[in-house]
Amino acid sequence: MVHHIGAQDALYLEDTYLTSVDTSVTATGYDEVGGTWVAVRHNIFHPQGGGQPADRGWLGECEVVPVRHAATGLVMLQGAGLDGLSEGDVVRARVDADLRLLHAALHTAGHLVEAAGRPEGWTLAGRNHFPGQARVELTPPEAGTRPADAEEREKAADRLRAFVAAAIADDLPVTAEHDDEGRRVVRLGDMHAAPCGGTHVRSLADLREVTISAVKLKKGRIRVSYTASHRPSR
Repeated sequence: MVHHIGAQDALYLEDTYLTSVDTSVTATGYDEVGGTWVAVRHNIFHPQGGGQPADRGWLGECEVVPVRHAATGLVMLQGAGLDGLSEGDVVRARVDADLRLLHAALHTAGHLVEAAGRPEGWTLAGRNHFPGQARVELTPPEAGTRPADAEEREKAADRLRAFVAAAIADDLPVTAEHDDEGRRVVRLGDMHAAPCGGTHVRSLADLREVTISAVKLKKGRIRVSYTASHRPSR
């Protein structure tokens, strides 16, 4: 049930580093089990999607989790203590900044790993940017080009590591723009571009500890597992 549908700005797509804002309630409602949710006019919360986990944060003093509302497209905030809020109420929204930067680093590093696979002839088949389980799954152009044995996979992993290290050393800028079809496209300099609705670092030098831990062959796909973190704010 939705009490009112108002406009909402997706500020999380415009500025990864904006982690607090004063805003107003633009919609309220109840989920299927009767829990209260609210949506705010200036939304800084990234909902789960595209392989990236949801932000965590607070609306006033209430801890909230963002979820995209299928019927309206709004990002709604769920949590205890929201019952007293009504449309038009002014509230302070805050995102857990450390978690936001970790998610942004993992997501950007995932794009970088995908870019590193392209010279190998591999194309993106799936991705998971969750902390502790981040991986990119890639498809080789044909079965004969798969790194079938452990030595081949380790050589491939070394090539990926060298590619990633060089791109970070070059400090390529990370930018977003909309294409002619209205899709948001994220670019790593002129090296890589992909449609994406996630949060990202400003430039590749913001990444640290990008480690490719394993390259495995699973059901015809090449699975590249990795870790990453965001360097201290500069």
